[in-house]
Amino acid sequence: MLANEAAASAGWFLEHAYLIAVIPIVGFALIIFFGKKLPMQGSEIGLASMVSALVLAVGTTYQWIQLTGEGHEVEPVITSWTWWQSGGVEFGIGQHIDGLAVMMLILVAFISTLVQIFSLEYVRGDRRYTHFFASITLFSGGMLLMVLAENMVQLILGWEIMGLCSFLLIGHWWEERANSEAALKAFLTVRVGDIGLLVGTAILFGASGTFSIAGLNEWATSGEPSHTVLLWASVALFIACIGKSGQFPLHTWLPDAMAGPTPVSSLLHSSTMVVGGVFLVARLYPVFHTGLDINVAGQTVNLIAVIGGITVLIAAGLAFVQNDIKKVLAYSTVSQLGYMMMGLGVGAWVPAVFHIFTHAFFKCCLFLCAGSVAHTGSHHSFDMKKDMGGLRTKMPITFVTWLVSTAALCGIPFFSGFFSKDEIIDGAKHNGYTAFFVIGLVGAFMTTAYMTRATYLTFFGTARGAAAGHDAHAAHDAHDAHGEVDHEPVHHPKGFIFATESPALLVVPLIILATLALFSGYLNAAPFHIEKFHHWVESSIGVELPEAAAFEWINALPSIGLVALGFVLSLAMCKAVFGDAPSPLKGLTQRNKALGAGHAFLVNKYYLDALYEKVIVHGVAHPVAKVAYWTNQHVLDGIVNAAGIGGRRTGEWVYRNIDQRIVDGAVNGSGAVARGTGGALRPLQSGKVNQYGALLFSAAAVAALVLVLVNS
Repeated sequence: MLANEAAASAGWFLEHAYLIAVIPIVGFALIIFFGKKLPMQGSEIGLASMVSALVLAVGTTYQWIQLTGEGHEVEPVITSWTWWQSGGVEFGIGQHIDGLAVMMLILVAFISTLVQIFSLEYVRGDRRYTHFFASITLFSGGMLLMVLAENMVQLILGWEIMGLCSFLLIGHWWEERANSEAALKAFLTVRVGDIGLLVGTAILFGASGTFSIAGLNEWATSGEPSHTVLLWASVALFIACIGKSGQFPLHTWLPDAMAGPTPVSSLLHSSTMVVGGVFLVARLYPVFHTGLDINVAGQTVNLIAVIGGITVLIAAGLAFVQNDIKKVLAYSTVSQLGYMMMGLGVGAWVPAVFHIFTHAFFKCCLFLCAGSVAHTGSHHSFDMKKDMGGLRTKMPITFVTWLVSTAALCGIPFFSGFFSKDEIIDGAKHNGYTAFFVIGLVGAFMTTAYMTRATYLTFFGTARGAAAGHDAHAAHDAHDAHGEVDHEPVHHPKGFIFATESPALLVVPLIILATLALFSGYLNAAPFHIEKFHHWVESSIGVELPEAAAFEWINALPSIGLVALGFVLSLAMCKAVFGDAPSPLKGLTQRNKALGAGHAFLVNKYYLDALYEKVIVHGVAHPVAKVAYWTNQHVLDGIVNAAGIGGRRTGEWVYRNIDQRIVDGAVNGSGAVARGTGGALRPLQSGKVNQYGALLFSAAAVAALVLVLVNS
């Protein structure tokens, strides 16, 4: 075992932080082997393992805060064990604990615990209930393993465990073709990016001779490596981050991932999987900073900032035309991940990482609110236009928690999102990235506008479809089709089910998350000169960055003004388009060709899916399929057929020459000899005693004659 000086002097929780990942992974194994035999079908193991991981994460966080409060320079707590050796190269497994890792550990453990509590009710009676809890527990374990990683090999292991679990969970109800296709799309799209992770890791190892994350960061800033090597390694690694974190142009899998159960969507979009790419950039920031020239004097653009900025806008645009409430939130996640990437690209490392932290609470809450609405308000429908509306009075807790989380997402002052997202925008301006400052402001306006639309369609206006009242038999068929069993519904005397507030197991996590969506931002509230979060994580940056500009309310006014404008304009349009009163805005996209074309462009997701599936995949897969078919018909089948013909001809020759002439000839010849001999001896079998006596006498005479001749 190898450990640095910080590990030797750290507390028990910091020294044994690796248990935070080990426990859920062991829990997964126990659920698989014993889950179905237990009273709660294995869910008790999943929940217990996440609660245990959370307790350890809290202890680790407490000791890290104590360590950073002592005033001296804080080093990461690194421990490593040799896993295996090959050709003189040691592959280790261990832990790299610093402010970034501690933040992610407690975040993932906390969110995972709440999601599992929510799932106890949400997937109750599911046909694969045990497997669901096994997969979602391993999913969290994979993310924790990646966060703890001491080296790139271990990071890749956790990275791929999450990829596998996302495939299993997105396709949880695989009987429906759309679900299985969404799972395959997510798996294969992310695999495209993962090639970059392998290539980038190989380049770094080949140049530095180490897989150690701390070693790679130190090497990248030492001045020894070639800039070209770091450039291509950074580009390759960032391609993996693009795929994992749903950045343009590999963002298309994320909205389709909504095919999985809502708790999966909540966990995947808040603190696991999709933030993996952002975490990797933050973890190897010295490599990216040096390789991509981030925040170098006179540098106003780089790959990370460009991709993040594009993602902010294109995802926000797509959120406007979604009718599925979960897909609105999915595109919102893509847009917010764009903010995080853009923040890292413009040198605002701490605000970007802080946005990971705050975003996890309000986005997890929003997804669980959508699940609460679908579970008891719209009877397993996620269509805002057809089956929602007017739910604010019927589901008051869900409505209030949604409203608080939406305010945080939009960046309304004094909610958590304001303290992280506004700092990213301000950081872009302060560091000279003016174009990305503008993108951040436009993104804030768009975020407020599409979330106002989603809020109006779900909770305001007239109740529609299932939200207004649904036939009990139809509701039963609906939840059976989704593999879910609803809790005992409220029955109308005429056989109709009306929306009602969700049970405690669903609303308690919402209340906790909404509270954090409101107050978590105060850990790093620049307007109030609170920088606790910055103090805890700054040692993880690994490079010197310009000091952040002092907060001034006048600099925040453009963002606040655009957020207010987005709310006012969107609310007015929602009332005009979706309200009962006549309005010239209704049907405008059908009457105006330009607007209709723009609307179609958004509905068809910029035709990127068509490009990938009908052009790129068709252009690659079909020629490959044709070559494979020709090879099968003319090469493989030719070899098989030739072997068959040769075998047949050999068999015919053996039959004619060996079997017929030699084997059968020998058998027939021996039969003929036996038959001839028998015919010659047959006359001797007369049955007359005097004849037999004569024969014996003759034989004796011949024998005597032979003896006389031999002895003479």
